[in-house]
Amino acid sequence: MPGSETSLRIFKNAWFKRFVRRKKINDQALKEAIARIAEGYVDADLGGNVLKQRIARPGQGRSGGYRTIIIFRHGDKAFFVYGFAKSEKENLDKDEITIFKKSAKALLDLSDEQIKKLIENEGLTEVK
Repeated sequence: MPGSETSLRIFKNAWFKRFVRRKKINDQALKEAIARIAEGYVDADLGGNVLKQRIARPGQGRSGGYRTIIIFRHGDKAFFVYGFAKSEKENLDKDEITIFKKSAKALLDLSDEQIKKLIENEGLTEVK
């Protein structure tokens, strides 16, 4: 991972935390997805700091895995906010993308103190 990404903090929202628990996706898989982004390997840039990145199913490859929506700013923060299996949902619609773009602005503007409170209230979990 390039040096500029060393201060990058990675979070998952409460919805995504339940999703990864149900799908048995570990934090290492999330960190690998972010490392691929940092290296320039982005599956889809939806604009407005919203990215779609594939994550492998446990014991399988990424192509048949899960699609995740990540709100991402290089060298700053990454928020996993949504996930789905391609077999369950082909893609996002325009309204969903618009909502994620609005969420991106709000999440990326959070102060460290606001993030700390969200973690305390279990709205966010930091990936270590």
